Amino acid sequence: MPITTIDPTTALVVVDLQVGIVTLPLAHPVEGVVGRSVELLRAFRERDLPVVLVNVAGAPSGRTDRGSRAPRSFPEGWTDLVPELDRRPGDILVTKHARSAFTGTGLADRLRALGVTQVVVTGIATGSGVESTARDAHEQGFHVTLPVDAMTDADPAAHEHSVARSFPRIAETGSTQDVLDALAG
Repeated sequence: MPITTIDPTTALVVVDLQVGIVTLPLAHPVEGVVGRSVELLRAFRERDLPVVLVNVAGAPSGRTDRGSRAPRSFPEGWTDLVPELDRRPGDILVTKHARSAFTGTGLADRLRALGVTQVVVTGIATGSGVESTARDAHEQGFHVTLPVDAMTDADPAAHEHSVARSFPRIAETGSTQDVLDALAG
């Protein structure tokens, strides 16, 4: 489905574009994902719309088939946002310890206090942090828009599954240009 509209108070949520993640092997060139996220950042900032920059600094401690996900330490700088995001004083910074930027961070309340009714979500990883954040936003009553060319995953199949199967049930999807056109519209 095409992107139909951008609400007057929409927030951009950029997930896990951080030093320790962008250097991992990914399904799509990270430069394009970062570049398209930066295009959206500029457009949102020009319109004085909220920008949320998210990094991950841990994981839930519950057991999985892959073993315990107990919190761990990261090398120096691993959680730093990539410099291209050009963090500004008005940006909302969220450090998460779960897949979703909404889990345990107070983000939903902060966005509601700003009158936000819709979120545009970009970042890494499509099938994990991006999808979890988008699902959570949808379940919390926000309209969700996903520019699928501004995200990637380490697992190409996970990316494709999210884009083809999960996202259409929780969001409008399209391209970065579709979002920019709707913002200008």
